[in-house]
Amino acid sequence: MESSGLLEAFLALRAALHRYLSLQGASPDEAEDILQEAGVKLAEKSLSSIENPRAYLYRMVHNLFVLHRRTASRRTRRDEAWAGVHSGDPPEMDETPSAETGLIAREQLAILQSAISALPERTRTIFRRFRLDGVPQRQIAAELGISLSAVEKHLAKAYEAIAVRRRKIDGAAWGARHLMSKEGRHGQ
Repeated sequence: MESSGLLEAFLALRAALHRYLSLQGASPDEAEDILQEAGVKLAEKSLSSIENPRAYLYRMVHNLFVLHRRTASRRTRRDEAWAGVHSGDPPEMDETPSAETGLIAREQLAILQSAISALPERTRTIFRRFRLDGVPQRQIAAELGISLSAVEKHLAKAYEAIAVRRRKIDGAAWGARHLMSKEGRHGQ
């Protein structure tokens, strides 16, 4: 029997093979995956002279099921091992940030503080009350005797000042990492 005949036999037996996999313990999705893989393998191979195509197909599907389960088991063991290594609180793990991480954090904090310090006093006060103290915008508006819209505008101004400062820093870091200027990259 040629490959196309074997593929035809597979298509005729597909429902029975699906039931077989279900009886073996495969979930419906798992059975579909295995049958799809079997169909692809049959379409790719050129087999000849299979005496008992039914037995061949059942054996093939069974082997794919066993392989699928072994792979899933290995994946689970690997994931559990990874989770075991990367979770919990191992005593040898030092949780203090590295010197580089600490330096970067201090630099970013200084940038943020300088951006906030450069804001007008009322904007600075509103920003600190909202972001640091966690006071609702309505309460800030009531305390300062201004509208909620004015509080939102002050916050927008503060966020924009911080964003501008960050873009300057990020742009300088980006430019230092790349040899060509923006004009050079575009051929201008």
